[in-house]
Amino acid sequence: MKFEDYRISIELKTNLKKMGFKRPTDIQFKCIPHIQKGEDLLAIAQTGTGKTAAFAIPILDKIQFIKKKTKTHAIRAIVMVPTRELAIQITNVFHELGRNTKVRTQCIYGGVEQDPQIDALLKGVDIMVTTPGRMFDLASQGYIQMDKVEVVILDEADHMLDLGFYKDIKDLVRYLPNSRQTLFFSATIDEKIKKLAYSLVKNPIRIQISPKDPVSKNVDHSVAFIEMDDKRFFLERLIKENEDLKFLVFVRTKVRAERVTAAMERVQIKSETIHGDKEQRDREEVLSRFKTGKNKILIATDVSARGIDIPDVDYVINYDLPEQAENYVHRVGRTGRGKKRGLALAFCAKNEIEILKQIESYITVPIKRAEIDSSEYQETILFSDDGSNNWKKLLEQEELDKKKKRKGK
Repeated sequence: MKFEDYRISIELKTNLKKMGFKRPTDIQFKCIPHIQKGEDLLAIAQTGTGKTAAFAIPILDKIQFIKKKTKTHAIRAIVMVPTRELAIQITNVFHELGRNTKVRTQCIYGGVEQDPQIDALLKGVDIMVTTPGRMFDLASQGYIQMDKVEVVILDEADHMLDLGFYKDIKDLVRYLPNSRQTLFFSATIDEKIKKLAYSLVKNPIRIQISPKDPVSKNVDHSVAFIEMDDKRFFLERLIKENEDLKFLVFVRTKVRAERVTAAMERVQIKSETIHGDKEQRDREEVLSRFKTGKNKILIATDVSARGIDIPDVDYVINYDLPEQAENYVHRVGRTGRGKKRGLALAFCAKNEIEILKQIESYITVPIKRAEIDSSEYQETILFSDDGSNNWKKLLEQEELDKKKKRKGK
């Protein structure tokens, strides 16, 4: 079935065609008809499957139809997400799909001045994409009215629970009309998520698209056993041997992100970081430079693993293995997007082997081993440009000494 065959507005069909979308993905094909019928939904699907469009297309169509009758702006749909970056990305999808529909979508998130967001709300908003904190702040100030909300979407619900938003999600219900449609999207499902989901939805349709190996078939992923103190040398070599490629490097903490960036700077490799300690404007600028290719190396914590659609990432490096096994899937899912192939390599130190076992248990298949023989391992360290070891200078000096000895004879 093609999008042109769906019962959606001409404007949406035109926008989908311009965006190059001809046929729905599996999650879109299964979700859109149920959303159009007004049914509650619990949808489980891995990253990169087209979840955003799965709810954006029918929601835009529904609100466009309502606006033709009412001619007024009121918040009819709320999309709640865990991070600012994801809120911005989803808003952009709504804007692209919603061109010429007269449906207004506004992004509401913290870390920036609230006045421009308040101005937008006062002018009238139909769809609000938001993070919990700022939404409740503006609601308590009287700027957000939810009495006309017809649809609420919780996206990346598992991550929201990880970040401690359980109470916020439950509190949201107090503001909403009882006769609403609830759509619940998550990459993973466990008992806690089930309990939350079924407390919010009524007789939901459950849709689960979860292949045996949740890692995208477009991603060639492997693991190399490298000691913690040696990881920087292997990252340096990999980048220098692939200078034209775009690298997304994941580390465990904000401090690690800055240390790895400093290590790369010492060997004349320019990189940037993105993590929770950065101001929102800085994070947006860093992401923009990475997306456009002005900077080809981004060192990130897991704030960037969830849902962020960064085009043309050639290589994902798990510099540190993630503490939560499912985050491995989200990280490597940043490459191999759409029909493109992607590469992912994990660096595993001895103290991370247990984490590796957990990851392999989670994805149900072993990760391919990248073999590094001892001579190649030592060569990578010896020939690093890192000024802290000066191995190259020592080797060059050794060669000069040998030549002098030969001349002396």
